[in-house]
Amino acid sequence: MHMGKNIKIGILILPGFPMACLTSMIEPMRAANEISETDTFSWKLISESGARVRSSAAVWFEPDLALSDVEDLHHLYLLSAPSSTFDAPVASNGKLRKLERHGMMMGAISGGIFPLARSGLLHNHMTSVHWCYAAAFEAEFPELDKTDEVIALDRRRATASGAAAAFELALHMIEDALGPEVATEVACWFQHPLVRGEGVTQKVPTANSVSTDDMLPQVVQDAVVLFNNHIEDPINVADVADAIGMSVRQLERMFKKSTGQSPHHYYRAVRMKAARQLVLYSKDSMKDIALAVGYASTATLSQNYEDVFGVRPTIDREKINLFRVRDNAAVPSI
Repeated sequence: MHMGKNIKIGILILPGFPMACLTSMIEPMRAANEISETDTFSWKLISESGARVRSSAAVWFEPDLALSDVEDLHHLYLLSAPSSTFDAPVASNGKLRKLERHGMMMGAISGGIFPLARSGLLHNHMTSVHWCYAAAFEAEFPELDKTDEVIALDRRRATASGAAAAFELALHMIEDALGPEVATEVACWFQHPLVRGEGVTQKVPTANSVSTDDMLPQVVQDAVVLFNNHIEDPINVADVADAIGMSVRQLERMFKKSTGQSPHHYYRAVRMKAARQLVLYSKDSMKDIALAVGYASTATLSQNYEDVFGVRPTIDREKINLFRVRDNAAVPSI
């Protein structure tokens, strides 16, 4: 416990960062200071050059200092869109590595894991990846250890999958510094559920359904796991049914009842969601994307993609690239 210590937090924001993640980190620490009547936490807003930064919500933020001027912080967290990059990557990545070598705790929220991974600071550390970015992160960093848990705390690395997860990460820091009573009161101030993020798996919406994956019947959950584990190497619905010990007709009835669609259409939607992550958040060719989601033909990928999303993948990529050029942001930004 760090009682009595001033814990200095740096939050490095890159263009297109999700504003909700910033407030989800700062507000619990502000409340903890008020409740404990201490100055346990302080924070600085940082940008690469010191210039103001536009969030994904088109709100501009004025940083306190430039990355090059960071010296005496205890923690540094990156907030960004998945596509955000440094203007001077050699110098900025070098600065991050230098700060880490001098003992700074390094972390990232939501899309911030992408620039942190590009700096080399997530090697040999478990990383929490938002389900929305999982395929794109796997494609760019296949060698890194990943988890679908809400937060990952691994030695001097802390990653959180989104805004609610950032709140959970802040609660962990508050509990460590000021004790569980203060952390509980902070959570109650914000009507935040008292569920610790570490070890808790993200809720993922089921394909084209209002339910989440943990709301499905167990046999359907088991089938969903198999579908998600066979994106690149497709599996037959009959093989899935056999693996979970039921007939194809039984599985089809269960899927229709719980998701509103057949296993085949559900599986196609899962693969197309993975494809769309690669279309929007990677520079992979359409041929490579087709192979990554189990299609030998780009034409077949394109047709299925259009059936699910109403637009061909090449047009989808053109639209998002035009948006980035104009607004320097990515969609969605979680």
